[in-house]
Amino acid sequence: MSDKPKRPLSAYMLWLNSARDQIKRENPGIKVTEVAKKGGELWRAMKDKSEWEAKAAKAKEDYEDAVKEFEANGGGAANGGGKKRGKAVKKPAKKSKKAASEDDEDEDESE
Repeated sequence: MSDKPKRPLSAYMLWLNSARDQIKRENPGIKVTEVAKKGGELWRAMKDKSEWEAKAAKAKEDYEDAVKEFEANGGGAANGGGKKRGKAVKKPAKKSKKAASEDDEDEDESE
């Protein structure tokens, strides 16, 4: 699993990685969480995101090619074929002691 290609970054993450230093320069002493908030504000206000969306699309294509090559070389077969985990089955709720004792009394009466 360690050889499996990592998922590509989104357009926002590609942009944030390039803009992070500038945000820190403009806001000295800013916390990491504040950098992310400021980045989100700047990203939402940005009008033309096509450059970053194109880079993200290219990264996604490269990733898909890498995954196909990985699977063609036998990757993924050793760890269950890349199955996704399903939802856990919810167990029925346990009866309280009071409810259980009432059920036992009902059974005794029917006998």
